Order: sequence, then C-alpha cells, then structure tokens
Amino acid sequence: MDTTPDRRWHRIAEALRPETRLLIDGQFRAAADGETLASINPATGALIANVACGNAADVETACDVAAKRFRQGVWSRLALRQRIDVMTRFSELIAENRDILAVLDTMEMGKPIAEMCAIDVPGAVLTMRFMAESIDKIAGSAPVTNTDALHYILRQPLGVVGCITPWNYPLMMAVWKIAPALAAGNSVVLKPAEDTSLSALLLGRLFLEAGGPDGVFNVVPGRGAIAGQALARSMQVDKIAFTGSTAIGRQMYRYAADTNLKAVSAELGGKSPQIVLADVEDLSSVAEKIADGLFGNQGEVCSAGSRILVDRSIHDEFCELIAGHTSRKYRPGDPLDLTTTMGPLVNKVHQGRVLDYIDGAQQDGATPVIGGRVVDRTADVACFVEPTLFADVDNRMKVAQEEIFGPVGAIIPHDGAEDAVRIANDSPYGLAAGIWTSSLGSAHRIARDLECGMVWINGYMNGDMSQPWGGWKLSGHGRDKCLQALLDNTQSKSVWVTLE
Repeated sequence: MDTTPDRRWHRIAEALRPETRLLIDGQFRAAADGETLASINPATGALIANVACGNAADVETACDVAAKRFRQGVWSRLALRQRIDVMTRFSELIAENRDILAVLDTMEMGKPIAEMCAIDVPGAVLTMRFMAESIDKIAGSAPVTNTDALHYILRQPLGVVGCITPWNYPLMMAVWKIAPALAAGNSVVLKPAEDTSLSALLLGRLFLEAGGPDGVFNVVPGRGAIAGQALARSMQVDKIAFTGSTAIGRQMYRYAADTNLKAVSAELGGKSPQIVLADVEDLSSVAEKIADGLFGNQGEVCSAGSRILVDRSIHDEFCELIAGHTSRKYRPGDPLDLTTTMGPLVNKVHQGRVLDYIDGAQQDGATPVIGGRVVDRTADVACFVEPTLFADVDNRMKVAQEEIFGPVGAIIPHDGAEDAVRIANDSPYGLAAGIWTSSLGSAHRIARDLECGMVWINGYMNGDMSQPWGGWKLSGHGRDKCLQALLDNTQSKSVWVTLE
C-alpha cells in the first residue's frame, strides 16, 4: 500500500461522500424545485458533487424556521452555560473532522492542503472556541443616575442573522460569521458561495451533533443572485453579515434599505499596499515575506498585499530578490500534495478575469518581473495561473487600482515615507497595509496616516482573536474575529425603573 503523505490526502478525497442537501430545521432536504449546482474541482475539472441549489422559497422557509426558533427561545434563552457547552463541543467536532473539512475546501476551491491544515481549520477552531468562551462576557451596564430611579442597559440578540460567505476561505469565513451570531443567541441562515458549499453543510451537521437545537443554524446553498438576494431582502432577517466583492456589498445595503433596514456588516474588497522604506536591514528577508503576503492562497485574499511600494533607491535590488523568492517557492501544482504552495484559481471564469488583468497590465506598459506569459485559456480544464509581478507600474493603472483577486502584484517606486503614504492612500479601498522599516518613528507615523482598518509593521497578516478584522472606505464596515464582532450581533435595550 502506498503510504506517502501525498497519497493519504488523495485517499481521503476519493472516499468522501459529502452531504449535498439543504439543511433546514434540523433536516437535510432537496431544494424545493429539485435544482442542483455542479461542484467542480478547479485542479482537474472533475465533478465533485451535485449540490442542492436553494431558491427564494427555500431561503424564506429557512428564515421562517429561524425566526420561529428564536421566538421560542430554544437557543436565545438557553442557559448561558448550556450555550457555552454546545459551542465548545462544536469547536471540538470541527477539530475532530479537520481532515475531511480540509479536503472538502481543497477540492472545491483549489487551496493547497498544507494551508488548510496550517491556517483555515485551526483558524475555524480557534474562532469557535473564542466565541464560546466569550458568551458569558457579554455585559450590560447600570449607569449611576438620580436616587429615585434605577437605570440599566441590557445587551440582547438581534433575532435572525443571515450570513453570506465567500469562496476563498469557505470554512474559516463561514465560522467567522456564524460563531459570533450563534454565541450572541441569534438564529442563523448561512448562504455559502455557490462554488464552495460542502464544508458549510458539514458545519451544519456538526452543530446538530454538538447538541444545537433544530432550526437554529440552517444552511441553504444557492446562487447569489437568487438565494443571496432572497436572504438579504427577507423581512425575517435582522442582520446580514457579508464578505465578498464591493459591488455585491453595495447591493446588500440597498436590499436592507428597501426592506426592513436590517443591520449590515460587510467586509469587502481590497488593494492593500506594502510599503518598503530604504532603511530595512534585511531586504532579502523582507522580499520573501512580502511574496508570502501576496501569493498565499493564490492571491485570492481580500487583504493580499498586491501593491508593493518600494523606495526608489532599492527598487531594482528588491525586484530581483522578490522574483527569486517567488520562483523558488510559488509553483502551481496538485493542491492535495503537501508540498504544493499554489493551487488553481476557483473556476474558469475567474481564471479568465485574472488573465485579462495580466494582459491589460502589459498593454498599459507594465513590465513583467516574473510571470506574465500569455496562457492558452482553452488548452486545459484546470484553472492555474502562474505567480506574476509587474514593475514600471503607475498607481493609476488598472493593475494598481482594481482588485484582481489572483496571484498578480504591482511594484511601484516611491520617494520616501511621505510619498509612499500618498500613493498608498490613493485607492478607493482601505482594508489593510504593511510597513517594512527599521525606524520605529517612521513606522508609527505611517501607520497613523494610512487610510485603512488594519496595519502590520514588519510582518503581514499576523494576528490573533483580539484583532478586529475589517476595513475603511470601499473595503466595507464592521469587524470580524474580535469581541466587537460578538457585540455587533447584539442590540442594546435601556430599562428605566422609577423607584418613588
């Protein structure tokens, strides 16, 4: 028997028989009209499964059930210790099913299995545990007022939270949304991305196994334009928690305005700068870490550091170093191989979009430092794109202004810290930024002046559960991960008691 580590993951994939039906009211069922979505492996073009495709009627049924369960109090009024126990057991079951969850996302999305094992599954477990441990930390207050009155402020769950999650981190993003909503006592309807529904359906089963009541957590895969819109427009839904593109994020706010003015939290696109000052002590190490911040997860990351702003005096040396690191580390390959560092893009449509940006950048005069070769889009069913870096980029070019969501970076020269901040802020997005310098003063000044929600100094995409995740400007509003994410799934109630 072949017992190499690589074949182990293939064997798990071959043995999988994933759940493909909608989860509504604790029961798995076909879509009302019987429609299905084809889940395709982007590394091979092979069919993984046909997944039930929920329509507007399915979504409204799930919302009706979620609202009913909320009013009944089977979860919202459950003793806090019991809710903590269920959520803790939920996190344990995610950990116990880590291999299956990892393979499901790798097969559907193309993410390297090594990243799933090192980042996504541990991140999902940590998030669920953190939110479970935070349940009894939700505190009201009793402000001091006149002696003839008692005034106290409660924090209570919203009701039904609709979660719409993206395909780039299917498991982890789903948990980032559902964990704080459930921990706060809400009922949830989750609509995963249509390309990546299988790990979300397994999460639904694990919640029930953990002791979660029927109908409190429902999962309805479907098309965004139909199921996603129905969820965002439902009068039963009290909040939409969305991660995705800025264009669809705008629609979420419109749907809320057109219906019941439900709360909206939206983590949207990004075009994040990484600023390199001339005083960095180890340019080679910095170049390697910047490559990681750009090419991890094939660049399909909202916070990818895709605008690399390098001091003009070290620009040419930096280009040579980052090209070397990229060519040595990032080579597209079989995502079920533990040594693979770059998988395929999620589907052929997205692959074509990324290739269009690569072609457009060259037409605009940008020079490939690495990659940039023309790809025959019809030659293969797989969706691979090689890592690509451009120099001679003006910040007004599309490759520098628009979110590509793929393994494509733009290297832009700057003339010192003030110029770097100007270029960095010259973007409609404001999600994240990185600063690389040996000057403590410069680092703090730049961090203060950058227009974004997250800044890393001499690192990129580090953090823990204390870190609020979210952005400014067209990168959206609201925060994930942290205690604030839990509180954002509650609402306050003021109670004034007259004593005399």
